Amino acid sequence: MASYPQLIATFIVGLLLLPVPLLAQDGQFEAGGQIAIAGGGPFDDSDIGIGARFGWRPSGLFGVEAEFNVYPSDLPGEVLAFTSSRVEALFGATIGPRLGSIRPFGRVRPGLLRYQEAPAPVICILIFPPPLNCQLAAGQTLFALDVGGGVEVNLGRTMLLRIDVGDRMAWYPDPYEVGHDLRVAAGWAFRF
Repeated sequence: MASYPQLIATFIVGLLLLPVPLLAQDGQFEAGGQIAIAGGGPFDDSDIGIGARFGWRPSGLFGVEAEFNVYPSDLPGEVLAFTSSRVEALFGATIGPRLGSIRPFGRVRPGLLRYQEAPAPVICILIFPPPLNCQLAAGQTLFALDVGGGVEVNLGRTMLLRIDVGDRMAWYPDPYEVGHDLRVAAGWAFRF
């Protein structure tokens, strides 16, 4: 079975091979804000963030989007935090039909998840491999993949509401493997 990076590379090559007339059609752009909540994962903690999403729909069925979120709180939310905040950037595609004013969709978005440096020095035990929180305390950027779906609801010609649910996977340093976070986002967007 192919690994996630291989699947993403295949997906990107597929996007590049789309017929030129499909890409040349007048697209519909979207820009909006949202609240994102990620929970579970290797730290079994909830994380609430705010962000922005930008999208382009070259056809009624297919969309391309970029999303940027900041999770500003310390993790964990106690005295011994190992990260001051997280920054998430995801780029990918959605696919789903428009059914009147509702559009259910599926999505795949690779990207990056950045753990910022700890707000204060972190004391770690001297073992190998070091605990994951000790590895992330200096700040680290991880590859992430968000797979899921959601629904968009049109509120007239220029505004929509959107709810997403998915699995945000992050590739943690060795010897740790892929961490899975249940990720839910709700927001609005304007079309232009």
